[in-house]
Amino acid sequence: MTSKTIPPFPELLAGVSRSAVHLEMRDTYTPDDPSFIAFQGGPPYDRTERERNWHAVIGGAIARGVVVRRARIVSEPISDYIRFEHSVTDSMNIAAGELVRWLPRSQASDLCLPGNDFWVFDDHLVRFGHFSGDGLITAKELREEPSVIRLCLSAFEAVWERAIDHAEYKPV
Repeated sequence: MTSKTIPPFPELLAGVSRSAVHLEMRDTYTPDDPSFIAFQGGPPYDRTERERNWHAVIGGAIARGVVVRRARIVSEPISDYIRFEHSVTDSMNIAAGELVRWLPRSQASDLCLPGNDFWVFDDHLVRFGHFSGDGLITAKELREEPSVIRLCLSAFEAVWERAIDHAEYKPV
């Protein structure tokens, strides 16, 4: 399915009844994000509306009993973008109801991981994100093959098992 025909994330999550898991494996995302630019000392940016919208999307899922977990594999020392991401995780992700863990890349060498970041919805649908080298999203892809779902779930669970809870992870 092409990016143009893939439903928006809130619509995909609205159809979930049990679980949504997300694995992030990049050290840089959306370098043009105004919130990241502000974090780097650029013009101020008020994240209130962005966080409110995210809390509504995730909170709606949590209210239905969905467990939302996010794991991030990161290089250490961490990049400026990951430092930014870590700094907003409490107000953006944790406050919305997500469970978040971090895994230093040096502890992931023996894990079998898909080539792209992904979300798995209710163990039956995978949404991959494709990014350019500088972190811009270039495409999204939906997959439903059981073998792809098993690969992604296996990778996520292996990372989750080793990863450090957000409250305990201290960026290097």
